[in-house]
Amino acid sequence: MKWAYFLFIRLYPLLAKLLAPFNSKAALWVKGRKGLIQQIKKAMQLNEQPIIWMHAASLGEFEQGLPVVESIKKQYPHHRLVVTFFSPSGYEIRKNHPLADWVFYLPMDSPSNAAEFIAIVKPSIALFIKYEFWYFYLTELRKQQIPTLLISGIFRPDQLFFKWYGGFFRKMLLNITHFFVQDKGSASLIKDLVLPNSISISGDTRFDRVLSIAAARKQFPIVEDFCKDHSIIVAGSTWSDDDKVLQHFTRVHRNAKFIIAPHQISPERLAECLQRYPSAVLLSEYESLAVQQKANFQTLIVDNMGMLSSLYYYATIAFIGGGFTSEGIHNTLEAAVFGKPVVFGPIYDKYLEAVEMVEIGAAFSAETALEMETLLDELLNDHAKRTASGQAGADYVANNAGASNKILEFIQANLLLTN
Repeated sequence: MKWAYFLFIRLYPLLAKLLAPFNSKAALWVKGRKGLIQQIKKAMQLNEQPIIWMHAASLGEFEQGLPVVESIKKQYPHHRLVVTFFSPSGYEIRKNHPLADWVFYLPMDSPSNAAEFIAIVKPSIALFIKYEFWYFYLTELRKQQIPTLLISGIFRPDQLFFKWYGGFFRKMLLNITHFFVQDKGSASLIKDLVLPNSISISGDTRFDRVLSIAAARKQFPIVEDFCKDHSIIVAGSTWSDDDKVLQHFTRVHRNAKFIIAPHQISPERLAECLQRYPSAVLLSEYESLAVQQKANFQTLIVDNMGMLSSLYYYATIAFIGGGFTSEGIHNTLEAAVFGKPVVFGPIYDKYLEAVEMVEIGAAFSAETALEMETLLDELLNDHAKRTASGQAGADYVANNAGASNKILEFIQANLLLTN
């Protein structure tokens, strides 16, 4: 597996270059890494303050790590924050985030890149979010005795660490100073593979994140104008397969209104949504319509990023996209925090919070389009069931908060940073 990993880190950039002319995401990945080390060196050459480094694969992991670095920066205000992403979908959306002092792509893992990046950044602490494991970076961090924490880690038996041929990946775990994992199952899986006393069951920092989002919820008068007194189904982070499931339901329920926030907002996806859903209009176009024209639309297609987490507030029912694809569902907690009943497709078993929400009646899963229609009908017509489900979800979020404070307390107790 060691050679397979080495082959991967060499072939991945080459494959991205081959795909770049045909794939916008690959093109951004390649473009973002041209002269990257020199860009980082130039950007940070005058820095003299201590650095917190947080690395996230993509946008979801960034949101997961955000409450942790918010807590750390409040306690250690003289430290500056460097954020790195592997994926363009994280970097492009959060490259100007106000909390981060610098946001970069992560240079591809290699002995020279890892050594040079860490020599430039000089992090006092490194935070890797959920499941990012890069051999040379982790090795270099341990070599330089830089505390390295895994935040909101989740481990499953089907991962490479637990295969008979996964010795190389198991050794990688020894480079991490401390593991903050989401559940007992994860702790049990790695307890014999890592350093003694290096595991804490802290829970998932996303609970803290959605609570802070809800507390500072954005208000959208234009959306309120669209919703008025109708029943509203907010479908968030949808893929084409999700749209196919919802399509018939939207066409036969003319008394309800629908807010669709596709996972990607490329021109092609937006055009597909406009064609698939009845009486649909882009949010950006709806704003400029006359009052009489606005009354003609039943479906609002969200054509920007950043609104969805607050849009769930307007939902009667929240449909979470991804459950009818091999990708799996997106963030259920963003809707649950507002006390909304949550529905999704059958692919959700890898997401602990979704499994637990189904068990307590805060969320419901449907296998087919017909089952989803029956489920949505039942929830729309049963106020008591909606209320009970939504309350169960809100309580679930509130009862699982606090992971960020546990991590901050560990950092303070072990003097990993200084004021």
